[in-house]
Amino acid sequence: MQNGLILVGEPMGLLIAQTEGSLDNVKGYDLAVAGAEFNVAVGAARLEHKVTYMTKLGDDPFGRLIVNVLKENNIGSEFVTFTKERPTGFMLKGRTSVGDPDIFYFRKNSAASTLSAADVEKIDLSQYTNIHLTGILPALSESTKEATFALMQKAKAQGLFISFDPNLRPQLWRSQEDMIETINRLASYADLVLPGENEGNILVGTKDAHTINEFYLKNGSSVCVTKCGSKGAYVSTDKGENYMVDGYTVKKVVDTVGAGDGFATGVITGLMEGLPLDKAVKRGTAIGAIQVMSRGDNEGLPTHKKLAEFQAFSK
Repeated sequence: MQNGLILVGEPMGLLIAQTEGSLDNVKGYDLAVAGAEFNVAVGAARLEHKVTYMTKLGDDPFGRLIVNVLKENNIGSEFVTFTKERPTGFMLKGRTSVGDPDIFYFRKNSAASTLSAADVEKIDLSQYTNIHLTGILPALSESTKEATFALMQKAKAQGLFISFDPNLRPQLWRSQEDMIETINRLASYADLVLPGENEGNILVGTKDAHTINEFYLKNGSSVCVTKCGSKGAYVSTDKGENYMVDGYTVKKVVDTVGAGDGFATGVITGLMEGLPLDKAVKRGTAIGAIQVMSRGDNEGLPTHKKLAEFQAFSK
């Protein structure tokens, strides 16, 4: 069976400010599509993998835009459903040359927030070897939390390789305690966990990458890779391996959003292609670096050719 990757989440309409400054003063926006899982889907499809996306959208222009963009990127949409009851979520993103851009969400009571365990029961995972989830979907509602657990359990029972990125969005959760407990329970189902060191500080109580990794290995995962910013990523496995993979030098940071999704894309596709773990993580650091040098959430995600050129000429 050909390797296939399925992703589940909430893609949103994305309005990107055309000029720097506060979002209250922006006069014009460019239109795109955003979403952590969506970014990984685009990245994997650009690297010529079979990719499918599952979500629920409003029957509105943003919803139809998202399906059009999925098709343009050769991402399967057979598990996308529409509802007239709720709108598709969207977000505003500022532009900045320093630090992270301002972001404002319009996603409360969105169509994706109604995704349920019953929806999960209907999907056939038999054509897929890999599934990637993040901690965003379970934050949207009790319904999506149940759906995420149902997906994890179904994927585990059917032998898919499960990757999980905490991708913390504290503003979406009822409480920090609920966020920590849910994320760490979900991570226990995953084969591969991809936290950042700042996320580890919240979820585990430390920024120390070795300690973070040890927590998730004891929690049930076989591999944990903690992102350490420009330094690279720290890898630990249940076979007792522990090592650092250096990052690439970034000449100019243009947009930090999507760097973690680029990293996840690299690691997941590298493993799907049979690369050794250290080479897959190195690919992750490369795509993460490419992404922060590109404007937009997923526009910079590379083809195999661009990725090879970057890795050949960068340090």
